[in-house]
Amino acid sequence: QVQLVESGGGLVQPGGSLRLSCAASGSIFSINAMAWYRQAPGKQRELVAAITSGGRTNYADSVKGRFTISRDNAKNTVYLQMNSLKPEDTAVYYCNVDLWATRSVQWTGWGQGTQVTVSS
Repeated sequence: QVQLVESGGGLVQPGGSLRLSCAASGSIFSINAMAWYRQAPGKQRELVAAITSGGRTNYADSVKGRFTISRDNAKNTVYLQMNSLKPEDTAVYYCNVDLWATRSVQWTGWGQGTQVTVSS
């Protein structure tokens, strides 16, 4: 069994910053890609940022230059540093992790979601 626990969401004013965390625990042999998605009310879930096991990153155009994804492999944790937040960043943010639970069993799952609200 693998669990993903997210933290760090909340209410912030426009221009402010938040840092999200997502920690994986349980049966983990190695972790491949880790990513953050978001879903605003009435919209489809969209990719925000992703990071490979080698540290290569990619971002949605809407967050480039403002958000930074990183990972701590020793802690099986992925982070999303969000700066210069805008009201349109308001959404539920989900982490997604792709890993090997054993040498032959692959697992992909989602965190429980954390609400980010950007409002004055």
